Amino acid sequence: MNLRIQLLLILFFAGSLSVYAQSQQRPNIIFMMADDHAYQAISAYQDHLIETPNIDRLAREGMLFTNASVTNSICAPSRATILTGKHTHIHGKIDNRFPFDTTNVTFPQILQEAGYQTAMFGKLHFGNNPKGVDEFMILPGQGHYYGPDFITPRGDTIIKGYTTDIITDLTIDWLDGQRDPDKPFMLMYLHKAPHREWFPPERYFREYTQKTFPEPANLFDDYEGRGTAAKTAEMSILKDMNWAGDSKLYPEVVDCLGLTEPMVWGKRALTETLARMTEAERKAWDEVYAPISINFLARYPEMDERELLKWRYQRYMQDYLACIAAVDENVGRLLDYLDENGLTENTIVVYTSDQGFYLGEHGWFDKRFIYEESFRTPLLVRWPGVVEPGSRSTEMVQNLDFAQTLLEAAGLTPPDDMQGESLLPLLKGEPEKWDRDAVYYHYYEYPAIHMVKRHYGIVTKDYKLVHFYYDIDEWELYDRKKDPHEMTNVYNDPAYADVVKELKEKLAELRKKYKDSEELDQKYIELYKE
Repeated sequence: MNLRIQLLLILFFAGSLSVYAQSQQRPNIIFMMADDHAYQAISAYQDHLIETPNIDRLAREGMLFTNASVTNSICAPSRATILTGKHTHIHGKIDNRFPFDTTNVTFPQILQEAGYQTAMFGKLHFGNNPKGVDEFMILPGQGHYYGPDFITPRGDTIIKGYTTDIITDLTIDWLDGQRDPDKPFMLMYLHKAPHREWFPPERYFREYTQKTFPEPANLFDDYEGRGTAAKTAEMSILKDMNWAGDSKLYPEVVDCLGLTEPMVWGKRALTETLARMTEAERKAWDEVYAPISINFLARYPEMDERELLKWRYQRYMQDYLACIAAVDENVGRLLDYLDENGLTENTIVVYTSDQGFYLGEHGWFDKRFIYEESFRTPLLVRWPGVVEPGSRSTEMVQNLDFAQTLLEAAGLTPPDDMQGESLLPLLKGEPEKWDRDAVYYHYYEYPAIHMVKRHYGIVTKDYKLVHFYYDIDEWELYDRKKDPHEMTNVYNDPAYADVVKELKEKLAELRKKYKDSEELDQKYIELYKE
């Protein structure tokens, strides 16, 4: 064999081995999550409110889930479910107040033990020392939009600037300067935005405060056709939003008009945020928001309730969506970094929220209910070479499934006590291997802020059956196909009697499957009284 042929063979086999080695690489994982990001505010889902080109890119290049949901629509419990792959009644973080049981094993711990380099930047919402991460800089509690504090392994620090930008800076800096190129990585990129009280950066509040947004058809909902829970919840944009913190009226204007803040922190939310701004940031804020307050001061005496609700809705959307615009911009920065540094092809990117959010539907803001806008959450997954670009899944999936999915994607076997199901069959375009036809939901935080009553329920593609309990005993049934906005409870409609019977049986099976029970319901009621 002559030397030329030998060299060609060596090059051929070397190339083959390189391709084989690349195919055997464990994927990197970037888990992106915003706080309270409604699917209605992602243009890949609905484009009537805002364009989100960077998040939409994940839909074009990956899979968008149209029936993704949460197990408990409130921040800290949702995050604990994501980390543990367990329902809230199992991991114990049933609400924002109860402590997280640190004996729970999280999927970052398992990835770390398997050789992944791990990091977390942004909002965790509970605990000061996240388990299973090599490096972290997290916001304490809810965190601040301007000049935020961060908890780090080396102590606390304050960073001047806008939080959404800072979290992205920290993330990219870690990828650029601390990442070990010889190890796969798992990175949690967790935004505070667009959580209440929706303080945008200057580059977007100047633009968005000039916009007018379409109103949802049921903005003026009177809750006829629904039960006690919907009628008594304290999530009204008109009545339950703070004037200063939420609508951004200066405290002097609130006092001058004799307005009462629904929450004790209403004025403080604004004044403390303004105090964290630099001189230039505060000057820019006053240039835009002081005229809004002055204009409202003049208009308020002539406004009726309908006009007032319309005004408050626009103020809400302007600030909320401006925060989203900053999140989308920063997601683009991170995706561009992956492209520019050759990391895109072997990196799974997940984008989601810790739950959905009401953007004026039923006249509400916030979340908590099993009703659609808070129960349903955005979920987009890009995995080059595995997920078909531009694909969609209508299957019933939950945040309960994320831990098992990411572990299996990394070639690891999830612990037996995780309760979700791996999304890999769906991501690989094999829906015939997916057999879930219903999901389970349970909300506990009552009596408490927003006064959303305790309830659990079952949701299929066609129906939603809900049981409100504790201080009431009411059932609701919604036909998701005929009544997508959930305006009419058909539980007592004779035409749905068979549906009710079947769903109650399935609900009992799910409660048993997920180890929930009336005994546990009572246990958490008693603990809540302590």
